[in-house]
Amino acid sequence: MKLKSINKVHEGKFITRYDIAYETVNGNEKIYEMISRDHAIHSASELQSKEPEAVVIIMHSTDGNKILLNKEFRLATGQWVYNFPAGLIDEGEDAKQSAIRELHEETGLDILEITDTIGVSYSAVGFSNEKNVCVVGIADGHFSESTSEVEEIKPGWYSKEEVRELLKNNMFAARTQAYCYMWSKA
Repeated sequence: MKLKSINKVHEGKFITRYDIAYETVNGNEKIYEMISRDHAIHSASELQSKEPEAVVIIMHSTDGNKILLNKEFRLATGQWVYNFPAGLIDEGEDAKQSAIRELHEETGLDILEITDTIGVSYSAVGFSNEKNVCVVGIADGHFSESTSEVEEIKPGWYSKEEVRELLKNNMFAARTQAYCYMWSKA
């Protein structure tokens, strides 16, 4: 594929929609619709944003026997979905600082230790260039309601057996589903 042009279609408060024109290997034109948190993309290098915009927070209990999941009402789907706590990295923050802040805002819990950071990946590569980084660690504390009025979140600790049951009949974000499947089988 050869990039021909990038056309901004609509700029919203949080995301911007673009049409990206490519020339296929057969010489045909392919217009691809995508969204981005970047409001000014004009080139391939800008399309391939450099820094992660969001953090995904994968926390385990102090004994290592449970994983933290949010059951959250997701506005885009109009339903409750299991997901890891996550959020945007604010200006001036690194992923670890963002993880500490976001976890506390969404669940009331505190990160005791960050044991790993999983490299940068795309949040939803099929329609967005948003990048995220996963922070893995140990958390503890007492649950409290989300500090955001637009986030309905029910955080909880789940054992491997409980996760295997949830995976059978509940909606998950894809990255959370994949990680939980592998974690619950270990």
